[in-house]
Amino acid sequence: MKKKLALTILLASALVAVAGCGKETSGGDTKTYKIAISQYVEHPSLDATRQGFLAALKDAGIEDGKNLKVDYNNAQADSPNNLSIAQKIGNADNDLVLGIATPSALAVAEKVKKTPVLFAAVTDPLAAKLVSNMDKPGGNISGAADTNPDATTQLVGFIASNFPNVKTVGLVINEGEPNAVIMAKKAEVELTKKGIKLIKAPVTNTSEVKQAAQSLIGRADAFYITLDNTVVEAVDTILQVAKDKKIPFFSSDRDTVEKGAFATVGFKYFDHGYQVGQMAVEVLKNGKKPADMKVTIPDKLDLILNEKAAKDLGITVTDAMRNAVKDKEKNIIK
Repeated sequence: MKKKLALTILLASALVAVAGCGKETSGGDTKTYKIAISQYVEHPSLDATRQGFLAALKDAGIEDGKNLKVDYNNAQADSPNNLSIAQKIGNADNDLVLGIATPSALAVAEKVKKTPVLFAAVTDPLAAKLVSNMDKPGGNISGAADTNPDATTQLVGFIASNFPNVKTVGLVINEGEPNAVIMAKKAEVELTKKGIKLIKAPVTNTSEVKQAAQSLIGRADAFYITLDNTVVEAVDTILQVAKDKKIPFFSSDRDTVEKGAFATVGFKYFDHGYQVGQMAVEVLKNGKKPADMKVTIPDKLDLILNEKAAKDLGITVTDAMRNAVKDKEKNIIK
């Protein structure tokens, strides 16, 4: 009887061991991870950021639907909804939280105090007070800024050098977004150096963007937008006004150039998100703490031109413009 009992226990132990091995992923990681994502609004740049983030996790063996559960939330550019999402995430049990865009990152940072938090698509983490030190954030939050101040300087230099008739630049802006205000101030400083005046057309929501753009007709020689989530969400309406009136249109992100603006100095948001995803892998798999992870900024800037859009906007693309692009194969859109 004792022998039979011992044999039964031995067989049961072997079955458990086999079952345990069956749960292992290709990398030997049996854990299922839980990540919450708060995204302020849907538009190409922020969507690409999220896709890049998840791609980096997948490449490291952490895949949505397999060993990763993603709680994705979109605030649809609504502030009360944004705060409600952050509160919900703060009350949940997650391994990591990602805030995409400054308003979402700020709300999450306020409500999530123990779980590791990363941010992406944030213009100025210091000015937004998400971190107090870019090299050593010190708290439970770190991430990647999506702006390098040099990008604005370079874009303004390109405008001044190639568009001598542009004396005024119209900016549709939601001044309720700190990121937009920061970038607008930087642009105004750089434009002033070149003898160009910045004219603002303020909005409070996406439904006002078209009218704001129309209000700049006759007052602005060119249009420009920052990484302003409210404005970028409704950028198609600005593009239409610019096309109808043949007004040169410059943006702060590649995705808007791909949609029909003429030029920017920037990078791909998928790559930006991928970089933050790599940070997430370090936190989840290697136990790194956001407090010790340097906040990164884009370091591979290039001029990006849309030659097809140039025709729609009444712009003649010159050799000087093309020669200002470092990687002509990737960054001249035809």
